[in-house]
Amino acid sequence: MNWRVPLFEPDFGNAELEAIKIPILNQWVTMGEITAQLEAEFARRCGVKHAIAVNNCTAALHLAVEAAGIRPGDEVICPTLTFVATANAIRYVGATPVLCDSVGPDNLNIGPAQVEALITSRTRGVVVVHYAGFPVDMSGMQELATKHGLVIIEDCAHALFSTLQGRSCGTWGKVAAFSFFGNKNITCGEGGMVTTNDDAVASRVRNMRSHGMTTLTLDRYKGRAVGYDVISHGYNYRIDEIRSALALVQLGRLDGFLAERRRVRARYCERLQSSEITIPDFEWKRISAPGDSVGYHIMPVLVPEGIDRDGVAARLKENGIQSSMHYRPIHLFSAFLNKPTIAKRHLLTERLAERQITLPMYPTMTNGQVDLVCDCLIDSLAAKK
Repeated sequence: MNWRVPLFEPDFGNAELEAIKIPILNQWVTMGEITAQLEAEFARRCGVKHAIAVNNCTAALHLAVEAAGIRPGDEVICPTLTFVATANAIRYVGATPVLCDSVGPDNLNIGPAQVEALITSRTRGVVVVHYAGFPVDMSGMQELATKHGLVIIEDCAHALFSTLQGRSCGTWGKVAAFSFFGNKNITCGEGGMVTTNDDAVASRVRNMRSHGMTTLTLDRYKGRAVGYDVISHGYNYRIDEIRSALALVQLGRLDGFLAERRRVRARYCERLQSSEITIPDFEWKRISAPGDSVGYHIMPVLVPEGIDRDGVAARLKENGIQSSMHYRPIHLFSAFLNKPTIAKRHLLTERLAERQITLPMYPTMTNGQVDLVCDCLIDSLAAKK
């Protein structure tokens, strides 16, 4: 469909086109020195000791969960309002995802109280998801984790680079995962990153990323190694140089992207402030400190109770405006129904999810396009009464 206003739109230019030529001209396209540059710059920007690039965020989550020490039979608490990859990564290692309710009407994240209510003798960790770029209450989560001996894993797919109390998301937990998918704040089509300050976790992730091998193809090509050993099981989660080159340029443009996202969100807030639409604030003022910022990823809003959200989305579509829903709660998917500790009802999240609609947001979105979305949204609400 030819959208007047798409849900998202990547911003690529000549710098990206020139960057992807380099690995081709160098005739080295598998994971190599450009990837190492990306990792070093990402670690610097995030303020973390180790950054390990992988082929997508799901792989990053899998490696993060396994390297954090989660084992078969363990329980790991995570939101039910998240993309299914969050829970699947827990399942990959034979553990059980225990799905958690949202905090409340103005905060779609999970909080310490909601997590603590689900802790059992088998609970070993919690995966926090910084929904829409808004950080979870990480001070509270750290206190809870210390109290119960839990490991914290951060799903930062939405939070590049949101800061909380002067620290970037991706530095609060034992290990974290980021996404470079096509709709993210920087993109190379597919790609991800694992971050950690733990040397042992970083070593484990690097090893598992490439089949459990002790050296890489580049090491042997450069003459730094002759052969290799396989010291553990592993996966083929390597990223390639073409995507790393693209991500490296996008990372250099991130500040500009985030500034434009702030402009778009401010315009939405201005236009919708007197409407019936609720814009969740995620308790940001309560948990943040001066100088903190949100790396806005998506624009989630809530239609009034009793309004047919799907009908509103259909009306937007009729006007050429793409919208989405983030997300259908995981416990309502067929693959998660009727599973012990998983399929508990989370009525608050269900009610919120029924009202939630995601509006277009991307750096090149004009104020005129935001106004068009807002006008159509307000008109569609009036038509649905």
